[in-house]
Amino acid sequence: MKNIYSNILKFNSKNLIKIIKILKKNGIICLPTETVYGLGGNAYSYIAIKKIFEVKKRFKKNPLIIHYYNLSHAKKDVILDQDFYKVYKKFSPGPITYIVKKKNNSRIRPIACANLKTVGIRFPKDKIIRKLLKKLNFPLAMPSANKSSGVSPVKPSDVFEEFSNKIKVLDGGISKIGIESTVLNLVGNICILRPGIITPKQIEKVLKISIKISPKQTTIKSPGSLKKHYSPGIPIYMNKKKCPDKYAFITFGKKYPVTRNSFNLSKKSNLSEAAKNLYKFFRNIKKKGYKKIYVTKIPNEGVGIAINDRLKRASK
Repeated sequence: MKNIYSNILKFNSKNLIKIIKILKKNGIICLPTETVYGLGGNAYSYIAIKKIFEVKKRFKKNPLIIHYYNLSHAKKDVILDQDFYKVYKKFSPGPITYIVKKKNNSRIRPIACANLKTVGIRFPKDKIIRKLLKKLNFPLAMPSANKSSGVSPVKPSDVFEEFSNKIKVLDGGISKIGIESTVLNLVGNICILRPGIITPKQIEKVLKISIKISPKQTTIKSPGSLKKHYSPGIPIYMNKKKCPDKYAFITFGKKYPVTRNSFNLSKKSNLSEAAKNLYKFFRNIKKKGYKKIYVTKIPNEGVGIAINDRLKRASK
């Protein structure tokens, strides 16, 4: 991507040093991950965490996910059990977040965890964020790099649309996955709090137990749990077979013809491809000036569970 924005930095050793300096001085940076772009700050710094909440206009009881380079770093802050190790061995580094117990002497600022005794931790797979995390002596609190309840960014220019040139962005290209990580609760009843690219069936094979998606959280343990989220700011109507020409029609599969107002998530009926295109289409549709979005029925299986979760919350 041609860099036409002064705040978007190419990934090189010079800019990596610059970013590390900003983070060490309690600043915040927009960073790439394999899921979506995140707004990162020192998880041990009250000042940095406060900036994240203020910039995103985020609800204070909505906790942040803490990103680590490896297990030895995480063990300083959290308590890990055998169920965690089984799933970690299979899926991490990767697009999965674990809700675990926080140690009493953890340096993670309580504000980052919404003052809970639990915390969501993740070990991202993206090479750029891993190189950065390896060089830091603190983990990064990092929610998606957008204003709260909006569409998560999947490329640097998306971040620019959210925050203009106020925050520097490290260019990692287009996010490979395109939706947020699966969130697996490992405290109390094991369940999924936010579906993602890693599915319940995949986790069931590892833990040998039934994994359900928790419909409600009386206490918000995980991001992505609010009723309204991922919204492009346009009304969305799900499970539609037809769409008026004046509105945008998000389709799935080869049976739908190509029209001026159609946006096909995957002609091959590939749910992973559909997930990658979802937020990109949301932004494109809004830019084109459509006032409503109709969406055809998406299979509610595998990755489709995560896609439908995003659509349902975006349609609120």
